[in-house]
Parts: sequence; structure tokens; C-alpha cells
Amino acid sequence: MLNRFSAVFAFLLIVLAIWLHYYSNQPYYDPSEATPETEFSTTRAFSHVEQIAQQPHYVGSAAHSRVRNYIINQLQEMDLQVQVQEGYNLNNTGEMARPQNILSRIEGSGSGEALVLMTHYDSDPHSSFGASDAGSGVATILEGIRAFLAGNTSHDNDIILLFTDAEELGLNGAGLFVNEHPWVKDAKLALNFESRGSGGNSFMLLETNNTNSALIKAFKEANPQFPVTNSLAYSVYKMLPNDTDLTVLREQGNINGFNFAFIDDHFDYHTATDIPENLDKESLAQQGSYLMPLLYHFKDAELSLDSTEDFLYFDLPFGKIISYPFSWIFPMLLIAGILFLTLITYGFTTKRLKLKPVLKGFIPFLLSLTISGVLVYLLWQFCLLIYPEYSEMEQGFTYNGYYYIYASIFLSLTVCFYIYRKTSESKYTASLFVAPLFFWLLLCALLAFVLKGAAYFIIPIFFGILQLFVMLRQKHPNLLLMAVLSLPAILILMPFVDAFPVALGLKILFVAAILTVLLFSLLLPVFGYFRRNKALAVLSFVVFNILFLIAHFKSDFSTERPKPNSLVYLLDVDTDEARWFSYDRMPDEWTTNYFGEEPVIYPSKMANFDSKYGSTFTYRAPAPKIDLQEPGILLQLTNSSANTNGYSLKIASNREVNRLELFADPDLDFEEFKVNGKTADRIKLGEESFHVFKKRWNKKLLLYHAAGKDTLRIHFSLPKDKEPEFVLYESSYDLLENSELNVPKRQDWMIPRPFVVNDAVIIKKTIKRKNN
Repeated sequence: MLNRFSAVFAFLLIVLAIWLHYYSNQPYYDPSEATPETEFSTTRAFSHVEQIAQQPHYVGSAAHSRVRNYIINQLQEMDLQVQVQEGYNLNNTGEMARPQNILSRIEGSGSGEALVLMTHYDSDPHSSFGASDAGSGVATILEGIRAFLAGNTSHDNDIILLFTDAEELGLNGAGLFVNEHPWVKDAKLALNFESRGSGGNSFMLLETNNTNSALIKAFKEANPQFPVTNSLAYSVYKMLPNDTDLTVLREQGNINGFNFAFIDDHFDYHTATDIPENLDKESLAQQGSYLMPLLYHFKDAELSLDSTEDFLYFDLPFGKIISYPFSWIFPMLLIAGILFLTLITYGFTTKRLKLKPVLKGFIPFLLSLTISGVLVYLLWQFCLLIYPEYSEMEQGFTYNGYYYIYASIFLSLTVCFYIYRKTSESKYTASLFVAPLFFWLLLCALLAFVLKGAAYFIIPIFFGILQLFVMLRQKHPNLLLMAVLSLPAILILMPFVDAFPVALGLKILFVAAILTVLLFSLLLPVFGYFRRNKALAVLSFVVFNILFLIAHFKSDFSTERPKPNSLVYLLDVDTDEARWFSYDRMPDEWTTNYFGEEPVIYPSKMANFDSKYGSTFTYRAPAPKIDLQEPGILLQLTNSSANTNGYSLKIASNREVNRLELFADPDLDFEEFKVNGKTADRIKLGEESFHVFKKRWNKKLLLYHAAGKDTLRIHFSLPKDKEPEFVLYESSYDLLENSELNVPKRQDWMIPRPFVVNDAVIIKKTIKRKNN
């Protein structure tokens, strides 16, 4: 007879393992605890965040200068010499700014090779307070280096403190450092602190142009207490276009490094809710738990971490990191395949496996996988239909998004428990387990070729094969033993179940459902013997409904969950017309003043102004014309050759503006293009190398983030059969301060829509030569 207590303890062990996934990877923060001067204090670090994030401090704002001065003063109070590096930088996407980087150098006793501690101090334009992104990074470095200096610790390597500017404006501060600062030649390794939300585990991501084994070995030797990382994220990260300052150091300076960033509460990212009160203290503490051991390790260690091979790696609870070489991938896959086939042969020859139940095992597995994925996908589409307000969240992650993730998990569990209860019997559990093991082997074989960083998923398969062996030998295996052998599957796979929707948005909520089924299939050696799977299905369905109900009651906007909205004023000088525009998809009390209860949909894809998510204007309405000073523009032919004409274009703003954006037809391929003396870095596509102004796929040409009234000076050349013609959008973020427009402030349950040009007064003007 099945031991009832064994089943209970097995279930509790699985619950404990899941609990460890959520609660073992962050330090505990106690605000009342006194921290010695020589140790990192989260409380002291948070006081920096409070000073930095008092208001939005984007490039060109008054608060931006205040934050810069604050950082300089804090460094000088540590008796450090500080310098500000200022200059124009034009990146390879045609985005330019004039950053003001803050630097300091602590000299060691060695040869001058340097470890770089870096983050950025600008917030995203125009409404983000930047508490997490990246006030938390500034605070981590300021407090960490204070504690380090308080210990009067000797060190061989130099330590460069780099607080970049204009990170939110095309990584231009990092570009300026790499391209023009003399210290870059000494920089051998960098630690970069970032965020893409306001809480959760801080994740370590590598940046390297080569292989990673030396970096992983050094990271493990430093022994941070709460590491969260894995090579799957590393592989995916290398495949995607990355956008951190460390990417610039790697690509342009060949400097290896470690990124540390937390991404939970993604709805706060780049918004007016990125305030100190919303920053999780545990996330800040975890940043410090990375910095201090790595700083003490690398102060004397070799910094040129040239690797000979790539490693697979992943974290486990209580600070453990498992790693092994890529060269083990195919031998481990081969061994697993041989063991699986041997065990299947043994099962059939001893008649402990039956062909019919084995084949029938594919039915519940594939049904669970398909039904769960489809159900959750349809569930989210249904939510978008009945909650149209979700479309206002540019990040694709709603305030109640976590309830939907966990509801999707429990809905998938409902499907799994119900289907396996209806289609199978406990006496055939061993046969049922063959199908998911076979599928997982095929999946691992695929990963071994196309996504090597995930090849460590083979480890739970070895334990699954061992479970199958036990089940073939014992009619009623000990469920506690089966649960223990299931722990690798839970600890390795569970982190991805909720991480993907957080990282990539709720549009891929169905992925959480699919991963839940895949994980459940590896737990069949436990759940397959449970007698009360029907009760578990009912319980899972009840939990699903409770979570969905909670999500419903948290679906509306409020002061705690403010509604993003948008309004811009655009004066078209060419047509002498003024209009209101918005990116919103549903009107509210604030925007109906301008667009009415049933706004006119604006179908054109006029200038999306470099929006992160490609958002374009949705509503438009007539607006009053006000007196705005147009920019001064001078376009001249400067020289001619046999095939090309050279031109000079000067744009001088006559009002305080924040950005100048130029658009031109894509068929204008510029032979040369210099902006304020800067040429864009070249892009390599295959064997061909070219600058962004030469081969173009859209109308966007140049985005300049202005600070003050700097004149934009552009020198370019075109084939003789092409005439230059541009459309200029000159924008200032002062809509609510314009007395002529008299736009009221938002209500307290509203915030400016992030990731778009918002609260802006825009002048649109066509530029072409007058003799045309």
C-alpha cells in the first residue's frame, strides 16, 4: 500500500524547493541593523538614491546638473580626485548627445591595469525619477567604494569609477569614454550596475567578445553570497542586440565585464513611478552583495581574463554555482541517450514496460502541452479584450501582471492533473514517464546545436532516467526519494517559468504555461503515484480563479497604479497648422479635453520619434496656433566634385529644446556625414562595412539630444543627381509649463506615458535649398 505520509512529505519537499527558488537568492534587509563602516550598508546606499531621485534628471534638465554635482561632492568627500569628461558623441545608429561623464581613479601599487566600476547617472527623458535606473547603481558604487576606502585596504590594480552620462540617449557617455578618454587603454575589466525594473533578483550577465571560462572561474572565486545567473541567459543575450554601457566597452574597447541588473516590477521602468519608495531594498542589497566580494577579489587578481573555452553555468540556492565546459555537451547527451535506450530495452525485455501504455503516454503529455499553451494564450487575448486599459502599458507588463503569471501556472497545473487523472493509472506511471523523457532528450539534442547555453537542461534528464530505473525495479517506489530526485528539475527549470513573461512581456504568457507542463512532466515520478490528483486539479483550479479574481480587482488605474497618457503639441511650419497628438489608445479625463469622448484616429505613421516600442500617434485634433520661435536654418552647397556635391547644414534653435530629429527619404545614401565634427562608427554587415547614413531602411536620419541652444553643424555629401531635403522635428519637454497653451496638470492617478516623446511642444519644418 502506498505510504500516505511519504506522499505528503514528497509534496511538501516540492513546495519547499519552489519556495527556495523565490526566497533564497536575495539578502535580508533589516533597516534597524547597524552596519560597520567597512561594510556595505543598504541603508546608507538608499540615502544616496533618495538624494539622486528627487525628480527627473535627464540630460539638459536642471536636476541633471544637481545630480552631477551631488556625485562629485560625494567623491570629493572621500578625498578622491574627480574629473568631468565632456564632448559630443555620435553612435552608429545616428543618435548624438553631449555627455558629461564623471570619473575618478584610485591608484594601486601595480602596473596601472584598472578595474572599472560603472553605472550611469542620467534618467530617461522626460518623466522618470531614475531611482532604480540607475540611481541604484550610483548608490551601490558610492557606498561600496566608501566602505572599501574605510578599510584602508591595499590593492595592486587601479580602480576607475565611471559614472556615464547620456546612457539613456544611445549609450553616448560610454561611447565618449571609449573613444576619447586616455584611461580606456588601462581598463581591463568592468563591473556595470543597472536595472530594468524596481525589484527582484539582480541577475549577472557576462559581456565578452571571446569565450567565458575565465570570467566564470573568477566570478566563482570571488564567491558572491547571492548569485543569480545562468548560461541560457548568456547565450540569448549574445544573440540579441544589447544596450548597456558595458556593451559599448566590449564592442569598441574589447573590455570584458559583468552586468548586474534586476528586472522585476517592470511597470516602473522609465516611468514617473521609478521613485525611491518603489525600489526594493533587497535588490539594492543584492547589488552590494555582488560589488564587495568582486571588488576585493579583483583588487589584486589578474584582470585580463582571456578564456580558452565556453562554460555552461547556472545558480542553485544558497549561493552555489555549477559550471562545466561546452565540450561536455555532446558526451553528456550521448551518455543520456544510451542510458535511456538501455533502460527502455531493459524495461521491455523484463516486461516491466508495455508498448501500449508507453505509446499512450504521449497522449496526456501532448494534450497537456497543447491545451495549456492555447488556453493561456486565449486567456491573455480575452484579458486584452475586456481590459483595454492594458494596452496603455508600453512595457507590455501590467501592474497586476504577476497575478496573471501565477494564474497561468495554476491553470496549466489544472490541465495536467486533470488530463493525467483521466487518461492514466498509477500502475503505468513508469510507462507514462517514457514520453516526456523522450521529448526532453530530443529538446536537449536541439539545444545542443542551436542554443548551447541551455544544454545544462540535460542534468534533470539524468535524474529522470534514474527515477525511471527505480520505477522499473519497484512497483511502489518511495515517493520521498522520487521527490528528492526531482529537485534538480525544479531548481533548474523553475526560474524560467515566471522569468520569461517578466523579461519579455505578458504577450508570451503562454510560454509560462508550456514551461509549467514541461516541468510537471519531469515530476510524474511523484505525481503519477498520487491518489488524489483530481483533488489537486480542483485545488489548482480554485487557486487559478482566486488569482484571476485578484487580478480583476487590481486591473483598474489608481494613485498606486497610475494610468500612463500622452499629449503633444505640434506646429507644422510648412502648412501653418497646429494640432494636438497623442499615443494613447483610450481617452481619459485629461485627454478628452483635447480629443473629445470619441477621438479621431490618426492613421498616418508620421515620425515615431525613435520610440522604443515603435509607438506612433493615435489621436489628433486641431490646436490653437501660438507664437513659437522657429529654428534658424542654413543649408549651403560648399563644394563639388565629378560625382558628388558637398553641403553644409546649420540648425540653431531659438528656444530651449531637448531634441532635434531629422528625417529624409531612404533613397538618400550619403557618401559622407559629419555632425558637429563627429562621424558615426561603422556597422559591419557580413563582409561589408558602412556608416548608418550610407545604407538606410527608414526615414529616420539623425537624433540629437540637445542641451541648451547648441548649434547643430552637419557636413555631408550626396551624388550629384540627388538633392538634399529633410524634415526637422524640434521638440521641447515644456508643454505643461507653456502659459499660452495652458495645459492643466495630470490628476494624481495619471503619469506621462514612457518611451515616447511626451508633454512636448514640437515644431515641424521641411529643409531644402531655396534655389530649388
